[in-house]
Amino acid sequence: MQLSIKSLSLAALLSTAVVSNGVIADAKEAIDPPEDAVLTEDIAGKVVVGWVEKGLILPEEAVVKVKVDSGALTSSMHAVNMERFTRKGKRWVRYDVPVVDADTGNKVTLHFERPVYRQMTVRGAGGEDYRPVVKMRMCIGNRIYEEQFSLRDRSDMTYPVLLGRRTIEHIGLIDVSDTFMLPLDCPDAASEEERNRQQLLKEDASLVDDSQIDQPSEAEEEDDEQEGGE
Repeated sequence: MQLSIKSLSLAALLSTAVVSNGVIADAKEAIDPPEDAVLTEDIAGKVVVGWVEKGLILPEEAVVKVKVDSGALTSSMHAVNMERFTRKGKRWVRYDVPVVDADTGNKVTLHFERPVYRQMTVRGAGGEDYRPVVKMRMCIGNRIYEEQFSLRDRSDMTYPVLLGRRTIEHIGLIDVSDTFMLPLDCPDAASEEERNRQQLLKEDASLVDDSQIDQPSEAEEEDDEQEGGE
C-alpha cells in the first residue's frame, strides 16, 4: 500500500508540474531554464572562488587568508590602533593590520594610512557601532580589485579579511564546497604602482574621493558569525 501511494504521488507531481497562464506544462518544460536566463558560462569576466582564498593587500607583500562571505554586505578588514586625523583638509585614518603570512606562517604587522571614504553604521547584539570605511586595493588570483573595507578589530575572528557582497559581485561566483581555488599570481608592478598612487593621494587632496563621507547610510548587520578554521 505504501508503494502505491508513492507511485500515485509521483504521477501527480509529473502530471501537474507547472501552471502558467492556464496551460499545464509537462515535467521537462518545468525544469528547463527560460531562454533569457543568465547561465554561469554567460557571465563574462567572472571567476569562481572558494569560500576561503589567499589575497595580497597592496602595496604590502604579506599574503593573508580572506573569507568570502555573501552574508555580509561590506567587506571588513582587521585593524587596530586606529587614529583619525586630517590631511590637507581631508579626513584620513591610520591603522595597523597584524596578520599571519599565509605562505610563511610569520606574524607581521602592516601599517596603513588611507582617506576615509564613508562612515558605516553597524547593528549588532551590543547595539550600534560606527566605523570608518576606506578603499583598498587587493590582489586575488591575478587581478587587482579596489574595494570598500570597514575597519574593525577582528582578532576574535579566524580570518583577518572578509569579502562581502559589494566585493563578490566584482569578482565572480562562490564555490562553497572548496577553498584556495585561485593561485595567487599578482602583476609584478602592482605593489610599486599602489605605493606611488598612495603617495600622490597624500600630496594632492583633489585626488581623494570622500564623496560619500557625509552621506547617511542604512545600518548593516554585524559580520560576527562563527567562523570555521581552515
